[in-house]
Amino acid sequence: MGLFDRISRVVRSNVNDMVSKAEDPEKILEQAVIDMQEDLIQLRQAVAQAIASQKRTQQQYNQAQTESNNWQQRAQLALQKGDEGLAREALTRKKTHTETATALKTQLDTQTSQVDTLKRSLIALEGKISEAKTKKDMLKARASAAKAQEQLQGMVNNMGTNTAMAAFERMEDKVLQLEARSQAAAELAGADLESQFRALESGDVDLELEAMKQQMLAGSAQPQQSLPGTTAPQSQTTQAPNDAAVDAELEDLKKQLDNL
Repeated sequence: MGLFDRISRVVRSNVNDMVSKAEDPEKILEQAVIDMQEDLIQLRQAVAQAIASQKRTQQQYNQAQTESNNWQQRAQLALQKGDEGLAREALTRKKTHTETATALKTQLDTQTSQVDTLKRSLIALEGKISEAKTKKDMLKARASAAKAQEQLQGMVNNMGTNTAMAAFERMEDKVLQLEARSQAAAELAGADLESQFRALESGDVDLELEAMKQQMLAGSAQPQQSLPGTTAPQSQTTQAPNDAAVDAELEDLKKQLDNL
């Protein structure tokens, strides 16, 4: 293969690739319909010219046929008058017009056939153009839908790295952090409140303990004042069980305070 052949092939391949990439289905379909309509206009003009030529030939044929009939009648009239020379001349003229009419009839038949063929071609082309227009609209709608789908898919694919989506993700993280802080603050507030109530409860316990001590002291002092004449051993014997009970109650209170 020569160098020029290789260069020619490379150039043609690049041109074909550029043309293929530049082809827009909607524009190509529109241009195809326009080309078909231009062909239809040319075909209509050709049919009109053929019909006009057919009509002229028909008129010429009719005129030649009429002249042939007229010279036939003249030849008969001349023969009736006894003028054979004039009759012969009339028949000669009649023969000429008859030959012309025969030739025109052959031409007329050919033109009639051509006109019929052109008319059928015109009707077929009009049908194809109508079908092409319908198909063009359908293909344009499909092409538009495919382009819209491609654009939508591209937007969906780019949403993962889109700045707007990244902003949403950052704001979501901040909201989670705020919720965590709020929950921690609520837990701390609840713990502090619990400790305050425990302090209050422990204060009440101290007051109750002090009141119980006062009652015990008052109870232990009353028997000594009301019974001055009693002996010491009896008093100690009576007080011992009371001290044991108090110690047991104090021990229970300590355990309850430790459990708190």
